[in-house]
Amino acid sequence: MNGNIYNETDDDLRPEYDLSKLKGGIRGKYAQKYKEGTNLILLEPDVAEVFQDNKSVNEALRLLIKIADIKLKKAA
Repeated sequence: MNGNIYNETDDDLRPEYDLSKLKGGIRGKYAQKYKEGTNLILLEPDVAEVFQDNKSVNEALRLLIKIADIKLKKAA
C-alpha cells in the first residue's frame, strides 16, 4: 500500500457551488429521453464552415434527396 489514501472529506467543493440551490431535483427526470437516444449529428470542421446552421444543412440534404430521387426514377 502506498499511503496515498483518498479521503472524501478532503474533497472540498469550490466556493461558487451553492448546494442549497441543488435541492429538490427529481431522480430519473430525463432517463427515458436518454434511453431513447438523440438525433444529434456532428459536422466535420470543413463542412461546418459551409453549413453554419441547421436550416442550411437541412436545405442541402433535401436538395440532395431530390437529386438522388430523380436519378433513381430515370434509371428505373
